[in-house]
Amino acid sequence: MENIKEQLEAAYLAKSVIATLGLKDRSILLNGIADSLELNINTILLENEKDVTQLDIHDPRYDRLKLTDERISAIANSIRSVSFLPDPIGVTYLKRTLDNGLIIEKKSVPLGVVGVIYEARPNVTIDVAALCIQSGNVCLLRGGTDAWYTNSFLVQLIRDVLVNHSINPNVVQLLPTDRSLVEELLMATAYVDIIIPRGSQSLIDFVRKHAKVPVIETGAGVCHTFIEESADLDMAARIVANAKISRPSVCNALDTVLIDSKVAQPFVEKIIPAFLEAKVEVFADSLLFNYFKELDYPYLTAAVETDFGREYLSLKCSMRVVDNFEEALKHIAKYSSKHSECIVSTNPESITTFMNVVDAAAVYTNASTRFTDGGEFGLGAEIGISTQKLHARGPFALEKLVTEKWFVSGTGQIR
Repeated sequence: MENIKEQLEAAYLAKSVIATLGLKDRSILLNGIADSLELNINTILLENEKDVTQLDIHDPRYDRLKLTDERISAIANSIRSVSFLPDPIGVTYLKRTLDNGLIIEKKSVPLGVVGVIYEARPNVTIDVAALCIQSGNVCLLRGGTDAWYTNSFLVQLIRDVLVNHSINPNVVQLLPTDRSLVEELLMATAYVDIIIPRGSQSLIDFVRKHAKVPVIETGAGVCHTFIEESADLDMAARIVANAKISRPSVCNALDTVLIDSKVAQPFVEKIIPAFLEAKVEVFADSLLFNYFKELDYPYLTAAVETDFGREYLSLKCSMRVVDNFEEALKHIAKYSSKHSECIVSTNPESITTFMNVVDAAAVYTNASTRFTDGGEFGLGAEIGISTQKLHARGPFALEKLVTEKWFVSGTGQIR
């Protein structure tokens, strides 16, 4: 395929179709997509297997790519939950009448054509399409080659639902995976209103470097949990185990554990059973290396500097002892990707300082970073976790897929 101009033009023309649909009609489409997902589970799994079999089971992309009955049902339920959310379109942020009689209103309107570039996450295909439809936007989906069969079937399923409801199917399109065409999307200022990259830091950096279309980043997650000296160590062990083990291939999973030197040895004793069972590979600083070694922990490597600030996306994590609270803050400031950061503590002063000072989209006290998720936050679904500060920060969901527009009504006023 030489270019994607036809698809770009088709998306631009479809803007007026989806933007004029009422909330009821948009919600009907979402529920139709959810029903179709559940009716086609077996076929989805067959298409997904074509993709999954091309990856090594130990590849971090494997878990992100693989679908199951339960995961498909969860995706369908998240779409239904989006259909019940308040309408993000037409919200009046401000209304006033000027002295000259002009009526000024500021309202929410769709962004327009949203291009999303992502990797081996077929759930993103459905989440993005559903969120864009419900917010009155057109979406151009550029998934990775690893998920081509799954994504192709899912997008066709969505387009069939649109056609069945007499809606232009170009509201949702899947772009080719040819890398030579990505820059055409990034340069398409005449057709595309916003680009959202979701995936590795290298993907995000590439988009940022080459895009002329405005970009909203959904960044990589380098997530820390700091075990402060006053922490309940049983609680700390449960939090760390959950944040690392429950689903290690996702961006809100734990990457680095920082432990106050006063509680380092007893914490290691608490965390070893869970880490042993899951076979977590630990990249430990010199002091922690000795503690783990004394307890015959088999999955152990001496940490080097590059093991900190690293997003593992697997059953691996780095661990470091800090001498005090201030040292923990400095480490997080240096290595954080500004995604999700946690303190485990019973000290109110430390908790307040941590929550206010740490610069991240989500900060936690005594809870797993695995909760940084649109569904868990009551937002239905998400496009990704934004780690930047303009327009959207944190779970990038329905409420942020709009922009502002000024409506000015007069009776013949001139200036």
